[in-house]
Amino acid sequence: MPKVPAEIKLNEKWCKGCGICIAFCPAKVFTARADGKPVIADPAACTNCGLCELRCPDFAISLGGKAHGE
Repeated sequence: MPKVPAEIKLNEKWCKGCGICIAFCPAKVFTARADGKPVIADPAACTNCGLCELRCPDFAISLGGKAHGE
């Protein structure tokens, strides 16, 4: 079965730039802008593990795709 890419949604209005998503992502999908807020730099590398979504204290990240029931 081919890998279904994750749909990563980042709500920049809710994000305070804490960097938790960047630190916890095992696939290094995110990088930081100058203000510390994340940028989805490599969406194809996402394994849909959900750590970014789970750890975000501001609920600013949501994942979609088959692994999350969509």
